[in-house]
Amino acid sequence: MEGALLEVVEQALEVRPLSREQALWVLSYPEERVAELVGAVSRVRREFFGARVKLNALVNIKSGLCPEDCNYCSQSKISTAGIQKYPYLGTDEVLERAAKAREAGAKRLCLVASGRGPTNGEVGRFTETVREVRRRYPELEICACLGLLKDGQAGELKEAGVHAYNHNLNASERFYGEICSTHTYEDRGRTVNEAKSSGLSPCSGALFGMGETDDDVVDVAFALKELRPDSVPINFLIPIPGTPLSGKTELTPQRCLKILALFRLVFPDVEVRIAGGREVHLRSLQPLGLLLANAIFVGDYLTTEGQAAQKDLEMISDLGLVVESAGERTLPRERAGSVTLKGYSG
Repeated sequence: MEGALLEVVEQALEVRPLSREQALWVLSYPEERVAELVGAVSRVRREFFGARVKLNALVNIKSGLCPEDCNYCSQSKISTAGIQKYPYLGTDEVLERAAKAREAGAKRLCLVASGRGPTNGEVGRFTETVREVRRRYPELEICACLGLLKDGQAGELKEAGVHAYNHNLNASERFYGEICSTHTYEDRGRTVNEAKSSGLSPCSGALFGMGETDDDVVDVAFALKELRPDSVPINFLIPIPGTPLSGKTELTPQRCLKILALFRLVFPDVEVRIAGGREVHLRSLQPLGLLLANAIFVGDYLTTEGQAAQKDLEMISDLGLVVESAGERTLPRERAGSVTLKGYSG
């Protein structure tokens, strides 16, 4: 292992921050040697999370009908994508999907609603559903993703049994204005902090493949580090026809792996989750992604289909990894022990 790579790995193992120069160096790693990068950085994933993989499931509880103009989103007001559009799902349907999530081995259920943010009435309806899901499936962590929150709404969610709140920064501050004009980068950061201050576990990540530079990738990684999220979802753009970014096809499997390696080094002891787009962009290299990230979504995404859950479970097993059970707790910033990933010595 070359000296610079060994240095960044050792820093991460000691939970010491990377410099900007080091972060940019990771992103510039030669694509033909990306397996070497993955093997080295997998030591960090192994040190803090052992062989465990946390499965998350997503339910799109309100689809389309969004007044925002996010260029990447099929549910935005400027999208002409042929997606389903519906108001809040009823509690019975959410319970049915929660049951399927548990059957697939999911530990966290992410309930996502399109829109700028919920009305107080929508929060009331949402919390009724959450209480019923918690009553039926108390072992499931509930993560809410409802957009920008108003004063007091985060507290209501916490009281109802919501465990985490997701609101991604998505892009760097410099780049954000190029992908959305109806809300600001600062709005997103404020919502994450509001959720955190109300006792919700903060979940915030980013979306790549929109035309951002290496500097933008590093900027958003470091900005997220300042927010101190408990979980960091990494999305790769699915260029959906009917959206302004439908023609963006700049990502390669190697580029995605370098981004995941960077985020593991920046967040050595924090849950890093491979989210939307992994099937499209990592393709046959999906297993290498799990040597860096310690969590994935299982099943479908908001408006696109994911890989069959059985294939995900087979991939995890084939790697010598194990699904984190509902009874286990993922403890951010605590070592999970040094369980060896079968077949990989780093």
